[in-house]
Amino acid sequence: MYFNLSELDKLPSRYRANLINSCSGYRPSNLLGTKSLKGVTNLGLFNSIMHIGSNPALLGFVLRPLTVRRDTYDNLKDTGVFTVNHVNGKIVSKSHKTSAKYAKEVSEFEEVQLTEEYLDGFDAPYVKESKIKIGCSYVNEYLIKENGCVMIIGAIEHLYVPDNVMLEDGWLNLEKADSIANIGLDGYASSKIVQRYTYAKPNEELERKNHGS
Repeated sequence: MYFNLSELDKLPSRYRANLINSCSGYRPSNLLGTKSLKGVTNLGLFNSIMHIGSNPALLGFVLRPLTVRRDTYDNLKDTGVFTVNHVNGKIVSKSHKTSAKYAKEVSEFEEVQLTEEYLDGFDAPYVKESKIKIGCSYVNEYLIKENGCVMIIGAIEHLYVPDNVMLEDGWLNLEKADSIANIGLDGYASSKIVQRYTYAKPNEELERKNHGS
């Protein structure tokens, strides 16, 4: 199969969305937890979480245009905090259900039967059933002029990882955490580690590294 730009533009919208959303490959599947100033919790499924930098520790994610109600955005701007929670194999279906459009006064935690968890005085709710949890503060946002989407930058302030997932050098074996990846908008895949290698240098043979298998 081959598509040029003209052919892509002529595709039915849903077909094109499925194709373009999946052609870039696997993406991490995460639940973002926030709480409104009125105390209503919100949980949204995102597959756009990305590493921004390690020092300082930053991550980012992309929000679709703010032309309609975006509870995650409103809450993190009002409170300045949000959580990122890895989806795992046991909560895939519940996580997917958070993508439904619930009323503003309705908590997705309650609707899909996932558990709010508050840790170390952080005001945004974590997902108790998630194994890897990240507490973030809002830092900045950037409008993507080409399509009206917004990239949010968050600073990592808290990180919770199971002992059996972390190796001695700080690397995380996400296979042991049963962290799930997204394919497009509605597909989910389990992680399988193939190999780790030493830092690549010209004219030097690669060596395999421990990946905690």
